[in-house]
Amino acid sequence: QVQLVESGGGLVQAGGSLRLSCAASGRTFSSYSMGWFRQAPEKEREFVAAINWNGGSTVYADSVKGRFTISRNNAKNMGYLQMNSLKPEDTAVYYCAADASRAVLPSRAQLSYDYWGQGTQVTVSS
Repeated sequence: QVQLVESGGGLVQAGGSLRLSCAASGRTFSSYSMGWFRQAPEKEREFVAAINWNGGSTVYADSVKGRFTISRNNAKNMGYLQMNSLKPEDTAVYYCAADASRAVLPSRAQLSYDYWGQGTQVTVSS
């Protein structure tokens, strides 16, 4: 079992930055891919970014490419999402997730992820 807890959300002006953290419990987290997803009000949850178990492979949604950076520190059982140049359309609840399949490449598909955090709110004002 892996438990995930997100933190770092908040209110920021457009153009600003936030760094989200995902704290994981369980010794197996270091062998799992990790992803970030988000859900805006009245919209479906969508993929943001993902990273494989050793950080050697990352994928991003087109909407955040060049602005967001996903990373992880397996020694600390932590995952991160650095968000720069934030836009009002980035406003959403952000979730981290872990994929226990031990796939070589990280997945964009929500169904691939077995464990989810409770989410953290990010609000970007214009």
